[in-house]
Amino acid sequence: MNPDANRRQVLYWRLLARLFDPADEQPSLEAASVAVVDDLGLPAALLDPSVSVDTVVQRFPGLATEMDGLLTPDQPADDEPAAAGEAEVRRAALVSKLLLNVFATGGGSVSASELARWQSDAGWFERALGCEPGELRRQAGAGGGLGGVLAGLEGDLVRRMHLREVLADPRLAAKLTPSMSLIEQLLRDKSNLSGVALVNAKALIRRYVDEVAEVLRTQVEQTSVGTIDRSVPPKRVFRNLDLDRTIWKNLTNWSPEDQRLYVDKLYYRQTARRTTPARLIVVVDQSGSMVDSMVNCTILASIFAGLPKVDVHLIAYDTRALDLTPWVHDPFEVLLRTKLGGGNDGPVAMAMARPKIVEPRNTVMVWISDFYEFSRSQPLFDGIEAVHRSGVKFIPVGSVNSSGSQIVNPWFRQRLKDLGTPVISGHIRKLVFELKNFLT
Repeated sequence: MNPDANRRQVLYWRLLARLFDPADEQPSLEAASVAVVDDLGLPAALLDPSVSVDTVVQRFPGLATEMDGLLTPDQPADDEPAAAGEAEVRRAALVSKLLLNVFATGGGSVSASELARWQSDAGWFERALGCEPGELRRQAGAGGGLGGVLAGLEGDLVRRMHLREVLADPRLAAKLTPSMSLIEQLLRDKSNLSGVALVNAKALIRRYVDEVAEVLRTQVEQTSVGTIDRSVPPKRVFRNLDLDRTIWKNLTNWSPEDQRLYVDKLYYRQTARRTTPARLIVVVDQSGSMVDSMVNCTILASIFAGLPKVDVHLIAYDTRALDLTPWVHDPFEVLLRTKLGGGNDGPVAMAMARPKIVEPRNTVMVWISDFYEFSRSQPLFDGIEAVHRSGVKFIPVGSVNSSGSQIVNPWFRQRLKDLGTPVISGHIRKLVFELKNFLT
């Protein structure tokens, strides 16, 4: 093995050792890594995870250019083998710095300054991947992948820190990246916030709501709509003209002498869809295990509430039920009125929801829960069965999140399936399709 490969191995073995057991330093690997970095003319601070990338770059400005795009596949290659070998060792030292600072987050409590340092280092990591700082974390709500990993790490740091201290400082609060983990923390702690901290918390919730709403609104617009209503005669306008059918139906009028087709009757496409006003009743379990659903469904309900001729009602429940319909057009206000946690008492929510059913066959009820009840399950199922048999389209959803994962009480899952209303996939795109197909 050539010397450059050996030096890269030293750096990467040291990185793995520090990632998997930060407390167990290997003296031989540490000494060898210091020697490699020194030989490259790089600062020893690259090996110290307590030193931020910002600090290293401030002291050695030339490294900023090397960090940008460092992890992109189109890195320029050196024509000279010896120079190329040393460049790879240098790259390994810089990559090790980024990975160690971003992924070795340790345990225990986290201070506001430590969170800010990690966010800065994560920004450099995103720049190394060819993205803008924060870009991958912002995209995590619509997918997963590496952005989801970074958002998860940030969420863990948020849970371990003194959030109120950060929110009280506008400079630090502005650096927070809105994420599901952060929103959950804010919603749980909002009753303890006041003054500047409360203002900053509301601004973060608003930012997250707006970002998720934009994604969901696009999905609603792209999802195919309901079936054509064949009972409605087609509009006799040019844009609806079915040219192929018109020609086919009039072929008997072809004149060989004139070389012309004489048309007796024009045929038009049927394009009319449902126009009857529909009522959408969304019932959301707001217990601690359903935070993703609470956030996503309040936003989704507000989007459907903006559609013409759709009457949307929103109910949240744990051991009590709360009618949030007056604020359904503003998911931000809805979230501020929720109280996460507590048990599940579905019959309480059903008692509030059933009086809202006026025309059963023109009503859809979406029930989002893991269906693990506070007491007995039979009373809630009896209510669901009665609603379904009355003609209401009942849609049970195990969870509504970006990943599509769901945990549902097996007792309910089987009985809902037997009833002909199986729990749909937890991915929010499936719920968007089901709702739009019924309502439009």
